[in-house]
Amino acid sequence: MMNKRIVFTGGGSAGHVTVNLALIPRFLQQGWEVAYIGSTTGIERELVSRLDGVRYIGIATGKLRRYFDWKNFTDPLRVGKGAWQAYRFLAAWKPAVVFSKGGFVSVPVVFGAWLNGLPVVLHESDLTPGLANRLSLPFAAKVCATFPDTLQHLPKGKGTHVGAIVRDELKTGRKEAGLALCGFSPDKPVLLVMGGSLGARRLNEAVRGTLDALTKRFSVVHICGKNQLDNSLKRDGYRQFEYVQDELPDLLAMTDLVVSRAGSNAIYEFLQLQKPMLLVPLSRAASRGDQILNARSFEQQGFCEVLEEEALSADSLIRALDRLQQKRPAITEKLRAASEKQQDALAQVMAIIEETAR
Repeated sequence: MMNKRIVFTGGGSAGHVTVNLALIPRFLQQGWEVAYIGSTTGIERELVSRLDGVRYIGIATGKLRRYFDWKNFTDPLRVGKGAWQAYRFLAAWKPAVVFSKGGFVSVPVVFGAWLNGLPVVLHESDLTPGLANRLSLPFAAKVCATFPDTLQHLPKGKGTHVGAIVRDELKTGRKEAGLALCGFSPDKPVLLVMGGSLGARRLNEAVRGTLDALTKRFSVVHICGKNQLDNSLKRDGYRQFEYVQDELPDLLAMTDLVVSRAGSNAIYEFLQLQKPMLLVPLSRAASRGDQILNARSFEQQGFCEVLEEEALSADSLIRALDRLQQKRPAITEKLRAASEKQQDALAQVMAIIEETAR
């Protein structure tokens, strides 16, 4: 009989966990035993702990910082320790396959799987592979890609374009519940501002700097990131959250326009839900530029407006939202047509994982 044990890994931010959260319930429903290897204190532990029937294993992790930090000298030791911890668990538990969503915690897990002779399936959401997945590529059997253009950046024969994985629960939200949660009137369009699970300080500052003008046009729900609430801002038509999980489907159901970073998981979810977007990608100074590529790809397809972080201010935010409002009917039509063509990426990825496990 087929070994039906699977290990998931990925973390550091919610974007490196959401695909796993979409896949895990389906594997559990099909009778698989599921374990998750992540960091001991990262957001992945918080998100995965909400799932019944999943064994969580915390390991030591490190990360590459794009600035000078003494931890850049000590973190390789932590990665080595994490690889040993992952190796020992995988050797004892003996899963059939490891699925990695990326993020710095995934590298020692993938290496530990390779040392055990276990097949690994990677998932790459961005247009070009991130550092964790680039380091993991030599040890992977297959790579599932969200963007078709990603295949040209992968070893020949390893990559498969599967499209975007969107969590089923996001499609079940109720507009009335979202409005009630925020105390908003149904007579005003709703603007959702979302900077990712870790927040976006410059985006938060621009929104708060033009809050009076924004709340004249919209009801504003602001998901601002961990430890980035501003409790001095109390006014009608504005509601802040650090992070949302269970309430997110309802907030999205009531949303008319979105201001967001350009992480691929989030923007594809907005596409599937047909939400016109103003994307403010993370700058090259603070990243490898993957969000800029994601945003420009969506802009070329007519799904969004783009405002570079270097040009972000209270005034430029208002002007960009005015442009988005003017183009909203055309953008909505393109989003509708694209969402109808979206393939069942979840089913494709599950099939690839099961084939690899055999």
